[in-house]
Formats: sequence, C-alpha cells, structure tokens
Amino acid sequence: MGIATAGLSPIEQTAFLTEYARALDSQWPRSILGDALAFDVVSKVDYDFVGLGVPTSVVCQTALRAKMLDDRVRAFIADHPDAVVVDLGAGLDSGFYRVDPPSSVDWYSVDLPGIIAVRDAALPARAHSHSVPVSVADVHWPDTIPADRPAMLIADGLFAFLPETQIAAIFTRITDHFVSGEMAFNDYGRIGWFSRVAVKLAPQRMFKAVGSQWGYAGFKDACYPLTWNPKMTLVEETSLTHQPEVDLFPSWIRVATKMAGKSKSGARKARILRYAF
Repeated sequence: MGIATAGLSPIEQTAFLTEYARALDSQWPRSILGDALAFDVVSKVDYDFVGLGVPTSVVCQTALRAKMLDDRVRAFIADHPDAVVVDLGAGLDSGFYRVDPPSSVDWYSVDLPGIIAVRDAALPARAHSHSVPVSVADVHWPDTIPADRPAMLIADGLFAFLPETQIAAIFTRITDHFVSGEMAFNDYGRIGWFSRVAVKLAPQRMFKAVGSQWGYAGFKDACYPLTWNPKMTLVEETSLTHQPEVDLFPSWIRVATKMAGKSKSGARKARILRYAF
C-alpha cells in the first residue's frame, strides 16, 4: 500500500501531473532533466499516474522547464552562498536534491498542507530542506522563512492555477518580506479562449484536471508583472523553444517546438521569466 492521496483536493492533485512527467523523463535513454528521484516518488504514492495520460510533449516541456529553473537557482546560489531558496507550489518536486546546494543554503518548499504531507512521506529528509504547509493565498506564507538573506524564489506551474489578484499579492508580499533576491517562474503567455476550450475537450484525464483548475489567462508583455510590484525589475525572458536541450526531444516534437520558437507568440507560450528586487 502506497502513500495515501484520497483526501487531496483537485488543486493539490495537479502536483501529480508534473511529478509523473519528470519521472517518465528520467526513464528515457536521453533524459532531459535526469531526475531519478521523481520515479522513486511516483512508485511510493498510491495514485493512478498512468491514467493521467501524460503525452510525450508534456514530458519534454515539463522536464526542460524544470532544468531551466534549476540552472537559475544554481547560478543564484553561486553568487549568494548564504541564500534561501523558496519553491512556491512545490508539490512533489525534488529540485532541492537535483540542485544539491551547500549546507549554507536553506530550501523552503511551500504548498498546501495535504500535498506537503505526501511530499514529506515520499522524499528523504534533509537538514536544510524545510516544508511550509500553507496556501500561497495566505498573506502569512513567508513568516517562517528568513527575511534577511538573499532569496531565490521559483514557481513551476503555480501561477496558471491562481487568479491574478492572488498572484499580485504574492509579488507584493515577496518584497515586503525579503530584503533582496530574484523571482523566476514558468509562463505560458496569453492563453486565449481557443486554447482553454481545447484543454477542456482533450481526451486525456491530465488535460481535464488542468482545465478544471485553470485560474489565469496570462499576459503577453513580460513587463506586465511590474504593474503588480514596481519594486521588481525584469532581468530575463527566455523561451524554452530556443534551448539546446530541445535537440533531445523526439523528432516530431523537436521540429514543432523549434517552429513555434520562430514567432514571438509561439516562443512566449513556454518561457521562463525572472525578476530581481
């Protein structure tokens, strides 16, 4: 009998989508992320992962965006060896173990209590890895995290499930609490009505689960989040479609991804945005 998941809310269960995608990638001969721990976590959890119907294209994008965020965390830690790393909407992600920061760095995984309980049961305990079982909609979510050290905040897949008012509140809370740092997250650009309907009508259970929880239509201009918090500065807008790891994608997905990257609208559908404060 695996770790129980029956009591999790639909929004908490969306964490299983990305974890299973990372696990599938780890089993490929040419893995993009190489997160073997994700496969171990999936094997411990009592959930119908196969029934999600996660397509290969989603595996590719999920693995590569996680790698891109990992790379930015590593770069920040290299410049700030006393940093705190804050993973918002962490789910079951094992980014702490992939990055393997020095003991001078503390890593905080923030998510809803139900999924944090599964996380703590499935992932090995480490002295400098801390779980924060709280909703990011709660204004007090950073209260247990040190405020006087450089902070690297990441969010992988979180903001698509939140209304804009909550996202804006998170941006404000970041600079209210932390002295300095960066915020990096994956973004899909502006999501039009056609894409939202297509996700809901797709046959895979994965898309139905995501479509039912989608909370934000997004934005085109990467400077738009500065309207939420002018104390932040845009320092990077990078498209997944332009990364060298795209060459590891299966042939038809590789071609489609590179073609999408030739237009601004296509490139912004899978991008990493990074802001400094």
